[in-house]
Amino acid sequence: MSENKKHSPIIIAMTGASGAPYALRLIQRLAQQNIQLHLLISDAARVVLQQESEFNLSSNLDDMAKEIADFTGVDASLLTCWGNKDWMSPVASGSADMQDMVVVPCSMGSLARIATGASSNLIERATDVMLKERKNLVLVLRETPLSEIHLGHMYNLSKMGVRIIPAMPGFYHQPKSIDDLVDFMVDRILDHLNVDDGANIRWGSKE
Repeated sequence: MSENKKHSPIIIAMTGASGAPYALRLIQRLAQQNIQLHLLISDAARVVLQQESEFNLSSNLDDMAKEIADFTGVDASLLTCWGNKDWMSPVASGSADMQDMVVVPCSMGSLARIATGASSNLIERATDVMLKERKNLVLVLRETPLSEIHLGHMYNLSKMGVRIIPAMPGFYHQPKSIDDLVDFMVDRILDHLNVDDGANIRWGSKE
């Protein structure tokens, strides 16, 4: 849609929790709206990508954007990948004026470090920037059951304005496939990024 073509760049971080298909579909749908994406992918996330999506992503930054673009069928020029120690990346500073960041999937270890400000890599530094600049941070968490520690971190971050979106797909839309379940969650994420690609299935719609 036309309004999304002017959307500011979005940071997408992938950690080692289960849920790689959510990240890949989110990248695909955002790039289809011509939105520039800054991708931060941990080593553990690359393992999960192979396990859950049979996607063997290279560790070479020069190759990663093209590989992700080819896998999702989008324009590689919309994707920029950063190494987790690349402190000169624009996502490492509030002066770069990034407005939105999604961590999908977000592991409980990443949640803990985000909640306590323990920025040991670029993913955690980027979330710290979003928090200190009061920008839009979305965490798509995946774990079960949840301990008091997990719940406490979620509660504290929620009080700071972080959007907590656990990977809990619904069934009221009568999904026919895993892709339908993935899109259910991606629809919710897009809503919290103020991106509407016209594909969201909403309660009460006749689609």
